[in-house]
Amino acid sequence: MKLSYNWIREYIDTRVTPEEMAGILTDIGLEVESMESYESVKGGMEGMVIAEVKSCRKHPHADKLSLAEVDAGRGRLYPVVCGAPNLAAGQKVVLALPGAKVYRGESVLEISKTTIRGETSEGMICAEDELGLGTDHTGIMVLDPGAKTGMPARDYFGIVTDTVFEVGLTPNRIDGASHYGAARDLAAYFSIREKAGLSLPPVDPFRPDSNKFHIDVRIEDPEACPRYTGLTISGIKVGDSPAWLQDRLRAIGQNPINNVVDITNYVLHETGQPLHAFDADKVAGNTVVVKKVKEGTRFVSLDGEERILSPEDLMICNSAEPMCIGGVFGGIGSGVTGETTSIFLESAYFDPLSIRRTSKRHGLNTDASFHFERGADPSMTLYALKRAALLIREMAGGEISSEIVDRYPTPVPDHTVELSFAHANRLIGEKLEPGTMVTILEALDVKILEQTGAGLKLSVPAYRVDVTREADVIEEILRIYGYNSVPLPATMTSSLSYLEKPDREKVKNEVASLLTGNGYHEIMNNSLSNASYYIDSKTFPQNLSVKLLNPLSNDLNVMRQTLLFGGLEVILYNTNRQHPDLQLFEFGHVASLKKPDAGKKDLGGYIQEEHLGIWITGEKDPPGWMRPGEKTSFFVLKSIADKVLVRLGFDHGKSEINYIYNDIYAEGLSYVCKGRILLEMGSIQASLLKKFDLKSPVFYADLRWETMLAEIKENKLSYTAVPRFPEVRRDLALVLDRQVRYSSIAEIAHQTEKKLLKRVTLFDVYEGDQIEKGKKSYAVSFFLQDTERTLTDKQIDQTMNRLLKAFEKELGARLRS
Repeated sequence: MKLSYNWIREYIDTRVTPEEMAGILTDIGLEVESMESYESVKGGMEGMVIAEVKSCRKHPHADKLSLAEVDAGRGRLYPVVCGAPNLAAGQKVVLALPGAKVYRGESVLEISKTTIRGETSEGMICAEDELGLGTDHTGIMVLDPGAKTGMPARDYFGIVTDTVFEVGLTPNRIDGASHYGAARDLAAYFSIREKAGLSLPPVDPFRPDSNKFHIDVRIEDPEACPRYTGLTISGIKVGDSPAWLQDRLRAIGQNPINNVVDITNYVLHETGQPLHAFDADKVAGNTVVVKKVKEGTRFVSLDGEERILSPEDLMICNSAEPMCIGGVFGGIGSGVTGETTSIFLESAYFDPLSIRRTSKRHGLNTDASFHFERGADPSMTLYALKRAALLIREMAGGEISSEIVDRYPTPVPDHTVELSFAHANRLIGEKLEPGTMVTILEALDVKILEQTGAGLKLSVPAYRVDVTREADVIEEILRIYGYNSVPLPATMTSSLSYLEKPDREKVKNEVASLLTGNGYHEIMNNSLSNASYYIDSKTFPQNLSVKLLNPLSNDLNVMRQTLLFGGLEVILYNTNRQHPDLQLFEFGHVASLKKPDAGKKDLGGYIQEEHLGIWITGEKDPPGWMRPGEKTSFFVLKSIADKVLVRLGFDHGKSEINYIYNDIYAEGLSYVCKGRILLEMGSIQASLLKKFDLKSPVFYADLRWETMLAEIKENKLSYTAVPRFPEVRRDLALVLDRQVRYSSIAEIAHQTEKKLLKRVTLFDVYEGDQIEKGKKSYAVSFFLQDTERTLTDKQIDQTMNRLLKAFEKELGARLRS
């Protein structure tokens, strides 16, 4: 949400700087995430002045250039070389002095003293487009003869400069989602520090000019629309808004449209109350009906999209057809156009739940729905209506041609809350005077119904949807009083806590450091996913997805069952932006309806567990002058996955390794430890990559983080001194039955020789004509070492013979000849 510094100061009398205001807003709960400068003209015409051309003559060395002497009010004349055909003596112009910057589209020209065809030039006389005031470049911009020489151009043209705050608004603080709302919080802050007056522009001058164009209002669903007000304005002329209004909207990122629509947007961002203007001549039957329509009713909204309505959608209708999705979006047939001469202006209060459902159902997130679905102020509807009507009459002409129609059958009640002074002081941590609490609450529009020595009985306005309990009121007092104003006590008490072993965060940070140290980048995706990813999936069936009852959008409507798809989205995003070589990892939770296994958390029938995903794609090493580029491969992925296992204390050589092929992996491996999968990794199926429009191979590893943490509890780390004696390697080529796994060889080897055998590695596998059918050959390396002495040939031979006999006995192995 964007808030304008200048705009806020329209409602509160304070001289704090933008930086000071940003700090105060953050302290009182409207966190300012960033600040940016706004100028109605790019560059703000800095370094440009109003000047008078005293003389003008042809350039002696260029037919199309002129030499001018220009008075800029600085006590001397400036020589300027100019190519404009309309330059003449006596003109008042805009002179950009040396140091000024002229913006031409995206390019910037910094003016400096220079020599052009042998003549000195100390500035630039500007055209309209060079000033940012239009598009004309046929000649210089000639000003009114009465323009004051030496006057800064920014003052002459009324250039607006402002500071815009980007506020990270939390969902419960919709009361602060307007400039007046922010000013109200600031006034409450100043109420116990220094006085700062707060006021809204008066609407006392509001009077209907006539009652010649009355439109009636009928509410058929008062639960979804508790209040609806409206009036007509006739004889208007739709056109451009004045510059000040356009600047206000542009400063907060809004595009001006026309004076009527701009005013409704302006009042929305001023008061927080959404408004909507209908072409009054298109209100059939001169009646507005607020109701719900039949299932399947077709409606074309302002964006030109045809929408199929639900019986739960609240519609603003005339006597013949729907005109607007209430509180969300207008219809194309009743909106204000350049031909509109009369309008019906709506200011209403809608039920937040109804608006939220409709907004999500149709995927429409508008400024109006943003405010209504969080809870607007039902008491602001009348003020906002009068305010907008007066502005429209002022800027678009015409007359207010009806009395206000105000349908409010059942007023929305305020919240009644009782506050204990003792309880408030206990929670705040400091004893506040009752008068201080009363001052803060009254500044926040909270009425004091009754005050005793023990506490207060309060009436909290309905628009404060988040203040319904005593604790909420105390929080309001504390945020305005200031969290930083509460002193730290001399002594503090705390309870000791013991971390579970292993320390999850420490282990995660160590693995993250390992991955980043190897060139991998950490990503963080949304835990919500698109249900369409799981259609026809066998590995992640759609019927096991955890569906959201009230999804944020159609693209985020289920909990993710896997980290894979989020990573593929990231790869697509980067590939489309010329970053195809990626090494990524993510720690994240996945959820499904599967039955819980050991080590998983059962969340009321939903199973959630943490995984570590690793993705690689593109070039492993980019091409250089010494070598060609090298594509990444499965073995690069396997290498980093093995490093993670080793870092966690796993001997992956002892794990059961299975080949996998499914609708996710074109080919891959899984590591199984004690019957539980530690990880799966492989190359992603081409059909799946095609769904994401990815053309390069992607390799993915899915590490079951919960399983790994459960297993490493049993891993014991011990220190061993660096051996002083050399290591010996011996290789064996063993012929075995095809079904024998390499893991069996490693396991038997370690069981047979527990002292000297340090590690076993596989460096070749062969199946072919050189050995009999049904057999395969493993080429295995055995590394032997004695920590106390150098091994002799005799010891080595004895050890290798014992190993060979064990393989023959247990696996039926023989040496390959």
